[in-house]
Amino acid sequence: MRSTTLSLRTLAVLGAGFTLLPQAALAQDEVDEDTLEQQDEQPQSDRAIDAYNTIVVTGTKTRNAENVQDVPLAVTAFNSDSLDALKVRDVQSLTYAAPNVSLDQIGTSRGTANFSIRGLGINSSIPSIDPTVGVFVDGVYLGFNGGVVFDVFDLDSVEILRGPQGVLFGRNVTGGAVLLNTGNPTTDFTGKFRASVDGPWFDDRGGSNYTVSGVVSGPIVPDTLLFKLGGYYNKDEGYFTNLFDNSNHGKAETKILRGALEGRFGDFMIRGKLDYFTSEGDGPSGQNRGLFRRDTFDMSIDERGNYDNEIWTGSVHAELDIGPGTLTNIFGYRTYSATTLGDIDSLPIFGFHSSTKTDQEQISNELRYAMSGDGFDLTFGGFFFDQSIAYDEVRDLPPLTAFTFYGGGEQDHQVLGAFVNGQIYLSDALSVIAGIRWSREEKDAGVTYVRPRPECSVVDGTCPTSGINPFTGENNGFTDDNSWSNWSPKLGLQYEFGRGQIYAHWTRGYRSGGYNFRVTDVPTFENVVVPLNGGEFSFDEEKVDNYELGGKFQTDDGAFTLNAAVYYTDISDMQREVNTSGPGAGVVQNILNTADTSILGFEAESRMRVSDSLLFTANLGLIDAEYDSVKFDISGDGVIDDADLALALPRVPEITWGVGMIHELYLGSGSITTRVNYQFRDEFAYTDNNFGYIQDAQNLDANITWETPMEGLSFSLYGKNLLDQVQAGGDTQLPFGGPLSNGVNRPFDFFPALGTLSPLSKGRQVGVEAQFEF
Repeated sequence: MRSTTLSLRTLAVLGAGFTLLPQAALAQDEVDEDTLEQQDEQPQSDRAIDAYNTIVVTGTKTRNAENVQDVPLAVTAFNSDSLDALKVRDVQSLTYAAPNVSLDQIGTSRGTANFSIRGLGINSSIPSIDPTVGVFVDGVYLGFNGGVVFDVFDLDSVEILRGPQGVLFGRNVTGGAVLLNTGNPTTDFTGKFRASVDGPWFDDRGGSNYTVSGVVSGPIVPDTLLFKLGGYYNKDEGYFTNLFDNSNHGKAETKILRGALEGRFGDFMIRGKLDYFTSEGDGPSGQNRGLFRRDTFDMSIDERGNYDNEIWTGSVHAELDIGPGTLTNIFGYRTYSATTLGDIDSLPIFGFHSSTKTDQEQISNELRYAMSGDGFDLTFGGFFFDQSIAYDEVRDLPPLTAFTFYGGGEQDHQVLGAFVNGQIYLSDALSVIAGIRWSREEKDAGVTYVRPRPECSVVDGTCPTSGINPFTGENNGFTDDNSWSNWSPKLGLQYEFGRGQIYAHWTRGYRSGGYNFRVTDVPTFENVVVPLNGGEFSFDEEKVDNYELGGKFQTDDGAFTLNAAVYYTDISDMQREVNTSGPGAGVVQNILNTADTSILGFEAESRMRVSDSLLFTANLGLIDAEYDSVKFDISGDGVIDDADLALALPRVPEITWGVGMIHELYLGSGSITTRVNYQFRDEFAYTDNNFGYIQDAQNLDANITWETPMEGLSFSLYGKNLLDQVQAGGDTQLPFGGPLSNGVNRPFDFFPALGTLSPLSKGRQVGVEAQFEF
């Protein structure tokens, strides 16, 4: 285990970082008319690179979108063109696109997010856990992590906001926020159609992956009533080879239908969107790292498993220009239904199989008013959120017991919030930033312990939460309710000069308390965890204070930009899902407030335009994280001591960095664009006891696109993870599996004792794509 102090290698990369030029793509929603006229006069090869000079974001919720260089906030953004260029098919594709950001999925439940920003994240698919990274689709908050890492198409922009965003985006965004904005209807009749195929064509594994999509948009009544319709289909033949029967594994089929209507009536605009998503396929492609080397894609499972997701998402966005500002209301609705079956032991024998069922329904509404006056900007509003979740978990562990485990939980969750955020300009250069949010959350839960018992279903209302389990003599479960309320403030300064700025701010955020739907070790939970929680069945909220100093600079011609920030994050009552192997239940996951923690970090992004046809980018992220105090035996040695304090925080890579290049060759009629991006992510602990870890990875993506002489028609050749690096969505220790490593299990062992569940992510993929726009 490395020291918590920054290594010499870290300092060397930090020094080199200022010569690098980063992955900062754009979300270009608004460009002034003069800029558009200048672009129209330039050849096609210039225009694509010129677009990187204007990066526009909406995450500040001011009256108008703002240039990212003017925003006193650490943010990386992408527009539709850059997302197309990166061949983004799901949110996880952006995990190697920004410093100190990991947008992985959990692996055990397809589509379930495992996001982490600046070292704040989760490592479990338990649906009752509130995320540290909030995901918002068209302004609608997604209440839990299920169905977040979905296939995406027709995106206008993606914005990744780093650091607590509690004032404008509410609780449970202590790590940051990811904003996904789907395409809006257009005033002109337009269309985009795309078809691609990729796969491990140069490697002896798996099959191909096919995708087709199409979108049409335009006016029904010119300038008054607009529409948009889209469809998406993906068929994945399975990337991996299951050595158990030499079949392809990882098969999936996904369908998306999307529609939108927009009405414009003078100063009033209303836009409705409806999205239907369905996906089904194989369960996790699990590798047992007590049996196979963690630097291979070898896997052998006797149960291929399955998953089946169905999601409906709707939103109504209304805006009215009134007085000096704009009144905005965003209503959201979502239903989510999913089943899973996975081979948890990841072995070619029946050791540990588990199935789940999850139902979720949510509604939300945000009403806000944003105004600008002489020397100030002000946004204020209110927020309401209501969510219900029901979850079943079934476990079969024939080596441990002939009885099947049943259990899970259900929860009603309500949120009320009110917020105000503003910026007062004391002079042309100096301004004060201030904001505050009041939030109140209530949770009412019923939990049935996941233990051997007669067959039952929480989702269907047949699992008991009281009385005695006839199979084990333990309590069946509990019902309980709790609430949390507090104030989340922000205070800062911004100083602007020429083409640059320096900002500093303090922000406080909260992650609400809650309940564990996956209690499998009843004695530990009732006799240890509940007392540690102050006698409460619920774990308490987590408080995060973030102090940040940043600067954004660019040359007068916009050819070079550098955005950098240093931050210190203090976390009190840190919530953790402590994963340990359990001889009586397979895997035990206790959720509790384990520690107080501090994180010191640095990140930078830069861009340099060398010529009209050549652009370089780069990014760098450094994190130094350590425990200040520990309240629970996270090392698992039976005592709380210096061994616990010395452990690495889970999900915290010490270094992330990357470089990229874009080159355009103008052919007189058409052009050829070449894009290359390399990203490195350091290894990190996956479990609190550090027995599970994710090795470092070097990710190389590249593509060449030919814009043909036929307007709107292009062809691309692309490659992802060209270095064929092995990565996994988790690394959870199991109570049985492969051989011991020297008879003992040490942190960061290459071969962990007794094996792991490590769902694999795809390796090298090469593909071709055709696209037509009009």
